[in-house]
Amino acid sequence: MKKLSHYDSAGSPAWWTFPPRKKRAAPRAHAFVRIAPATLKQLPRNPKGNPLEIARIAGIAAAKRASELIPLCHPLMLTHADVEATVEKEGVRIIATAATTGQTGVEMEALTAAAVAALTVYDMLKALDKSIQIQDLYLLEKTGGKSGDFRRKGKHD
Repeated sequence: MKKLSHYDSAGSPAWWTFPPRKKRAAPRAHAFVRIAPATLKQLPRNPKGNPLEIARIAGIAAAKRASELIPLCHPLMLTHADVEATVEKEGVRIIATAATTGQTGVEMEALTAAAVAALTVYDMLKALDKSIQIQDLYLLEKTGGKSGDFRRKGKHD
């Protein structure tokens, strides 16, 4: 079995030492918020404001705070964070990216951005429909690092 980087020789959680700095490509993360068609039609008239724009801002803010939420996730100086929220027939698709020139990847920051953006869409619409579902939170792609490149195969890449 491969040695896990976040555990010491006794098996206790521990931070690991960063490798040298590298320019890293921005990983992309995905989330889908399933929303009933009747609720989707009400998006332009939502009394709380534009859920997509508020979700975008919330996701960017969340990417910058991932280390405060996830144990053993290092605080990183991000050079980029963005969230795209697109209305589709069955809901809202969220794609989040984050980047740094630091010594580690930023998959957790991109995933946190996607998750919080999805939660924000729910929060903005919950008064209209409590049956909204957050689905399919996953990493779409990342490049470099110890584990190498990754690209999810499927219809949402």
